[in-house]
Amino acid sequence: MTEPKTPDAAPTAGPFKKHGRDGKSNATIYDIARVAGVNASTVSRALSKPGRVSPKTQKLIEDAAAELNYQVNPFARALPTGKTNTFGLIVADITNPTFFDIIRGAEATATDRDYTLVLAESAESPATELTAARRLMATVDGLILASPRMDDDNIRALAQDKPVVVINREVEGVPCVVPDVHKGISEAVRSLAAHGHQKVAYVAGPPESWMSEQRWDGVQAACDWSRLEAVRLESTKPTVDGGRQVARDVRASGATAVLTYNDLLAIGLMQELQAAGITVPDQISIVGFDDIFGADFTTPPLTTVRSPLGECGAGAATRLLDLLHGNGEPAGTLSVETELVLRGSSGRILSPL
Repeated sequence: MTEPKTPDAAPTAGPFKKHGRDGKSNATIYDIARVAGVNASTVSRALSKPGRVSPKTQKLIEDAAAELNYQVNPFARALPTGKTNTFGLIVADITNPTFFDIIRGAEATATDRDYTLVLAESAESPATELTAARRLMATVDGLILASPRMDDDNIRALAQDKPVVVINREVEGVPCVVPDVHKGISEAVRSLAAHGHQKVAYVAGPPESWMSEQRWDGVQAACDWSRLEAVRLESTKPTVDGGRQVARDVRASGATAVLTYNDLLAIGLMQELQAAGITVPDQISIVGFDDIFGADFTTPPLTTVRSPLGECGAGAATRLLDLLHGNGEPAGTLSVETELVLRGSSGRILSPL
């Protein structure tokens, strides 16, 4: 007489590995179930919500998953839940060191919260940025825009679809993380005034940059307070090459001190002026912005206004993930302070141009 089968009997345990054509693991929960000697439903519970199975079974399943090099597919997980545990970050220029610490801060927060960060760039193009954002929004749970170039209406439209947080810009109705430039700029201008400078040039960033306008407003206000003349100069691009190209305009302006939209412009400007035989800071002082990696590698080291970029990235990711979990503020601006970092590229005029 044949014994009746026990309902939902577990598969027989035994060694099993499943590989795709590229030799990498394509294991499923059914493969793990076979190796661990449990039901697939038990594997699903153990991997999705640890604590719903006994510690002994949990370890058995985790060991089997490790043996098979099992990786959770976030898109498969999203089918029943609608959540991928991923979020996107779009930066204006992935080659610009300004964004390195922003990315690192956001990534560290993502890891701490068991999320995966997906990175894209706009190449300083509003149209490219909007296209990238729409593509990412189809597959991620939320989005961070770092120094976005698209207009406010498009940002608000994206935020109607899924949670969005903006860095380096204020958009009404959207949560933002913004460095308060006034403290750092005021410190920089007061330092220049104390060293006898009378005219300060500001080298602006891209026309689409909200932050560039904020920095220009800060320079004007600080110069007015210190009774210095302020003049604005336009750059072709916010890069080292852009800084080189604006050097002639800087010389023609008659300014003895320059504040630039970012450190890359300052570095390029310094290089071009030094190549023309102009001594920094004896003949002209240069102050950058952001304090990127490498700002102190120049000769002389670059004086700059430091933005807490890592804090911006971590803060934006925290705000986004809190929103995704129903804990965050749907709007409002988180301000972080800037500060002057005095180095060798600014000082007293010893030999006017």
